[in-house]
Amino acid sequence: MALTKEKKLGILIGLAVITALVWSTLQLRQHTCEVCITFGGRTNCAIASGTTRKEALGSATNTACASISGGVTQSIQCGNTVPDKVEWLD
Repeated sequence: MALTKEKKLGILIGLAVITALVWSTLQLRQHTCEVCITFGGRTNCAIASGTTRKEALGSATNTACASISGGVTQSIQCGNTVPDKVEWLD
């Protein structure tokens, strides 16, 4: 049974997510923040950590955008949206 392009892409994305989770777990987390974003009439909040404030903010932003945007273009647009709230928890 041959893999379709969609299945191959799904496998690659899954491996990328798993790799990112393992990598972030192994890194020392020094900064944690909560980000709330409104995009497309929907609001979502997420908490993330990183070794730098920029990394923590980017990770929280991407996580918050993941469930309120659809596709690459909307994810990028959401990621460029000014957050409603940024709270540093460290």
